[in-house]
Amino acid sequence: MIFHNIVRMSSTRCAVCKYFRRRCPSDCVFAPYFPPDNPLRFTSVHRIYGASNIGKMLEELPVHLRADAIESLYYEAKCRIQDPVYGCVGIISLLHRQIHIAQSQLAKARVEIAFLHANVVVAETILSSGESVAQQDIIDHGLDDPSINPWFY
Repeated sequence: MIFHNIVRMSSTRCAVCKYFRRRCPSDCVFAPYFPPDNPLRFTSVHRIYGASNIGKMLEELPVHLRADAIESLYYEAKCRIQDPVYGCVGIISLLHRQIHIAQSQLAKARVEIAFLHANVVVAETILSSGESVAQQDIIDHGLDDPSINPWFY
């Protein structure tokens, strides 16, 4: 972790150690994930989960998953602070509704495209067979003669 080395070289305390006003040990589990220049990140997560629980979660996770876990906790904490009742679930529900609306609009557009395409095909067929239609109008099929079939008249 490059950031971890930078923190140690500058001998500053991480945001967690600053918050609790304690000395930051060289093996501080929080230091790589809560930089001293972003205390809001820790206070948001601490407000929802508590420092002790965050420390326990970090110690239980493999090192390669810790950064993603902290990002997730921070995002969830921000959402919970903004919307205490629903938190992330409110955002997820909103996104699901938007996806559903977009899918129905897409389906309607596809149906309209298919309808217009079918009309174009029919129009092209009529135009290409226009000469034969004109010739059929000239042919007398005898339907106008009442002597052939008086039942229609």
